[in-house]
Amino acid sequence: MSIRANLMSGRARALSVVCWVAWAWLGALAHAESQPATELRTKIDATVKKALAASGAPSASVAVVKDAQIVFANAYGSARIEPRLAAGVDMRYCIGSVSKQFTATAILLLAEQGALSLDDKVGRFLPHLSRANEVTIRMLLSHTSGYRDYWPQDYVMPTMLVPTPPTVILDRWARAPLDFEPGTKWQYSNTNFVIAGLIIEKASGMPYMQFLRTRVLEPLGLKNVIDLDQGALAPTDPTGYLRYALGPLRPAPKMGSGWLFAMGQLAMTASDLARWNLSMIEHRLLKPASYAALTTETLLKNGAATHYGLGISVSLDEDRRVLRHAGEISGFTAASMVFPDDRAAIVVLVNQDATDLAGDLAMQLKPLLFDVDDASATKARERDRKIFAGLQRGVIERGLFTAAANSYFSAQALKDFATSLAPLGTPQEFKETEHRVRGGMVQRVYSVKMPKRSLRVWSRELKDGKLEEFLVAGSGG
Repeated sequence: MSIRANLMSGRARALSVVCWVAWAWLGALAHAESQPATELRTKIDATVKKALAASGAPSASVAVVKDAQIVFANAYGSARIEPRLAAGVDMRYCIGSVSKQFTATAILLLAEQGALSLDDKVGRFLPHLSRANEVTIRMLLSHTSGYRDYWPQDYVMPTMLVPTPPTVILDRWARAPLDFEPGTKWQYSNTNFVIAGLIIEKASGMPYMQFLRTRVLEPLGLKNVIDLDQGALAPTDPTGYLRYALGPLRPAPKMGSGWLFAMGQLAMTASDLARWNLSMIEHRLLKPASYAALTTETLLKNGAATHYGLGISVSLDEDRRVLRHAGEISGFTAASMVFPDDRAAIVVLVNQDATDLAGDLAMQLKPLLFDVDDASATKARERDRKIFAGLQRGVIERGLFTAAANSYFSAQALKDFATSLAPLGTPQEFKETEHRVRGGMVQRVYSVKMPKRSLRVWSRELKDGKLEEFLVAGSGG
């Protein structure tokens, strides 16, 4: 073998060693990164199964976005009871009023192209409606118009089984006197979005659903969305159910065409709704100014907050900005939560109406999504639980507390803690419900269930681990 061959052989061996080391390092990194993801999916799976079983609802379809990626999508339970059909991730559920943000987005697209303005009066397009020259399109989308809701009931009336054009709905409800002066109150009204849907048709020259498919759904790859107002779910999609009081599940009736127009007519998979949420996080469809309009809280004329933007709720949840909306139509409920600054979202779809499962489950999944240090949270909870047990006996470990906190726990205070808490017995549950930072301290709030009553406990911890505060009050006190 030549010297050149020996050199090449040595280089090859060195390169091989480098590649092997790199491969091993990347493999270890991938394993380290996949471990939390696997743990998250396991926790979500267990949470959904437990909540679904406790609720008695037939099925739930769930999708979760974390770090701008869909990290979880699964369906549970029965899409149909008899003959049984297992729920699947490709099944489409009705999302009800979550559809409203799609209508608001369509309006904003038309505003971007100059076909209308949010501050245009309704009378520009529908002059025959009540106070049409005083109510703006923005007021429609923010529920501050004063138009009376045509469907405040939580069941389907006989008239809603009959196909009815949206114009007839408006003739009955949007030509009546307003419930309040425009812009002076917030009152949820489905009528607002029927009006908005007709404005979209007039401004675009296209049927509402055609515009939505062409300009909103298809550009985002949402090609399997169903227009429930003009059609029905497929036999391979879930059946919607209801209960009379605590009775058995029964198939829910379907409304006639027209009644869901532009306010609740969309049906899609949980993953498709998660993709929609991703598009809002990443501003894929609208210009930044339009997204700002969509997600900025509307103020009343007197400056009072409404906690609502355009077709979507806007609020803070433990210092996180959250965009959310619930949906409910005959046989279905939905919950969608988007945390745009955290690039995260939660979707829960359920094939039963008049149940809190969708919203409650979304709230149960939220702590899992943001629990970046589960071990630390568990350690703090056990510490605070022990402190609570000590207070029931009138004692504390003073080394855990700052000087200010120790001064709070005077002899009289400890006596009052003991005499009021000891008779309550041992906590049956000590559950963290809030976690936030304020004044440089970590605040943890717990819901504590005792045998005969519930309590609220909260602590504030400094960076050095010392507790500046530990308080107990009756639940709601």
